[in-house]
Amino acid sequence: MIQVIPSIAIRKGKVVKMRKGDISSEKAYDENPLDLAKRFEDHGIEVVHLVDLDGAERGSPKSYHVLEAIAGHTDLKIDFTGGISADGDISKAYEYGADYITASSIAVTNPELFASWIISYGREKITLGADVTDVKTKAISFRGWQKQSQTNLFDHLQYFYDRGLKYAKCTDISRDGVLEGPDFAFYQEILDKFADLKVLASGGVRGVDDIKRLNDMGIFAVIFGKAYYEGFLKLKDLEAFLVKK
Repeated sequence: MIQVIPSIAIRKGKVVKMRKGDISSEKAYDENPLDLAKRFEDHGIEVVHLVDLDGAERGSPKSYHVLEAIAGHTDLKIDFTGGISADGDISKAYEYGADYITASSIAVTNPELFASWIISYGREKITLGADVTDVKTKAISFRGWQKQSQTNLFDHLQYFYDRGLKYAKCTDISRDGVLEGPDFAFYQEILDKFADLKVLASGGVRGVDDIKRLNDMGIFAVIFGKAYYEGFLKLKDLEAFLVKK
């Protein structure tokens, strides 16, 4: 069963969402990050994807206080991301309550270091963020999606897959925040090339039908945000995907 993971993106302490990674389109929501996390937990959600947008843009995490608050007042598992670029960043993230980290920019600028983390911290604790603006060229975008590399997604995935990578979050940025549905063919192509990779799909989810289709494809997890914040996806809709204990 696919894992459903809500995204909480933070900029200057506020919960925000953008369209296609465009900062000028950013919309802030009247949500307290901790209250939001508690609501997710109350509905049976087990994992949240906490995005430090300030950290992503400056190249080092900044929103540890939000991480600490959610970790300290909920039992949620937290996947923390945004600017992680050194061993000290990971240690601090774990210290403040992260259960896993997702890193993307460092995997482009220093792939050897990221590969070493898979070994030193364990493949269950490290997720590769590999996001593209154009699914045709598949060039990796990084640094909060504000920079574009010449690195091809499949070459990128293969490099780390050969070095023990287990989890990869792949975002089609052109679909992110626009509620037009995921590019299912894009994710199928990834699954076809990397049969044992646990893929976290992100970008474009409109509602429960999209999640069902990703589940049927064999996607490991789906990260959703705007569909919930704009009222298209209700937490009650997710009950079928939540394990009852």
